[in-house]
Amino acid sequence: MNTHFKYVALGFLATAALFTESCQKKAVEPSAPSEEPITDAVRAQIKALGFSSLDARRTEGGYVVENDIFLTPADLTAKPSTTNLRVGDEEQYHTNNLVSGLPRQITVSMDVANFPVSYQRGLDEAIRRYNAQNLRVTFRRVSSGGMIKVLKWSEGGAVAGFPSGGNPYGTIKANPASLGNINSVNYAATVLSHEMGHCIGFRHTDYATRRSCGSGGGESAGSAGAVFIPGTSAGFEAKSWMLACQDGGDRPFTANDVKALNYLY
Repeated sequence: MNTHFKYVALGFLATAALFTESCQKKAVEPSAPSEEPITDAVRAQIKALGFSSLDARRTEGGYVVENDIFLTPADLTAKPSTTNLRVGDEEQYHTNNLVSGLPRQITVSMDVANFPVSYQRGLDEAIRRYNAQNLRVTFRRVSSGGMIKVLKWSEGGAVAGFPSGGNPYGTIKANPASLGNINSVNYAATVLSHEMGHCIGFRHTDYATRRSCGSGGGESAGSAGAVFIPGTSAGFEAKSWMLACQDGGDRPFTANDVKALNYLY
């Protein structure tokens, strides 16, 4: 999730330069990603999946695109079936890959030694928000070995991927120092619930315009898919938990977010 204030993108999900923040206290500088350039062939593969390659960067084991979405080399060559339906520019969307075997409980663990208390409590709040919707997917926190593991990394912001083989994406990586607003439990819950959304198949609400970022261009549907969720708003959802960029505040589920969650799960 890209963190910026006054909706000026600093730089998908994700994704600092990807996650620097304008704040009164200077954030700890994240380590720089690999300087090795991304080839034109890889950029073409990223675009074919439906993501902008503009700010794509290398990271350990793959690439980060649209600020907070992680793609492996295997993802770049995958040929998933595609069902694309676009109705307007800004609604809730999901990918072609979802969690299956419902009803299902997904365990989540956090490397607590490397996260402040606000993020530890924020994870509990994120789980509470999902479970309060009485979905066929529920979350349960465990001390270690979760199906989704929340880990700290040295790069900026937060990043996650999409489901594979009917299972949720297994890792959320976050750097609280670069995300800012480090003492807010609700902000931490917003960041983590957003990345959990990717893990179960949600794309950015404003994937086609990235309006919440103020700049940076939209994402195409591509082979990863961007399937419209019926019943959700055709207008800009200013407080959706799955907007491409964050404003540093709290974003619990909106009415349209709840519709989207219940439609899928």
